[in-house]
Amino acid sequence: MTAPGGVEVVVDHVSKSFEQGRITALVDASLKLDPGDFVSLIGPSGCGKSTLLNLIGALDRPDSGMITVGGRDLGQIKDLSDYRAATVGFVFQFPHLIPTLNSVENVQVPMMGRGLPRGQRERKALALLEDCAISHRAKAAPATMSGGERQRVAIARALANDPRLLLADEPTGALDSATGAQIIQLLLRLREQRGMTILLVTNDEEVAAAADRTLRMRDGRIE
Repeated sequence: MTAPGGVEVVVDHVSKSFEQGRITALVDASLKLDPGDFVSLIGPSGCGKSTLLNLIGALDRPDSGMITVGGRDLGQIKDLSDYRAATVGFVFQFPHLIPTLNSVENVQVPMMGRGLPRGQRERKALALLEDCAISHRAKAAPATMSGGERQRVAIARALANDPRLLLADEPTGALDSATGAQIIQLLLRLREQRGMTILLVTNDEEVAAAADRTLRMRDGRIE
């Protein structure tokens, strides 16, 4: 499988508030990720970490400031769905697998509508499950798997369209420490293999320490 490589991310003086300005989530936040960086973002709950991740992933738009990914100003892209589908992979605290689909079917979901024949989708999904060391559960339903197994399937799904940027929001938050460590090792290995840029949000100092560098947030600001 050809590695797509990483992508540069630049967040330039970005602010974001909610409820007509009554709740301030981000204040003048700036950061830069080089292609292939693995950076952790740590801070107390409610400090704006997830909001920043959602803005970089184009799940929301900032009130002010600029975000560029791979040289593209997200504010100038009218339809962000293709950017999300082709450039970004998302991993959340809870896997959100479709309960009526088995593992290999769940991994294929992001490929739907991308023009791949069914057989090719299935072969790619099986290869991704293999990459995530969970291919032995390819036909398993989510309800029959452990939390760590489900998270591995979710990571395989996040890689379905060969993203150059992986955004991981508390990917170990619902797991015990040993399983969480395995998930972090998996992300490190995938970064090594694929050259992806990874931004990981966490409250856990040990998880944050696995990254190349750590940024700290408090009260909507990157310290």
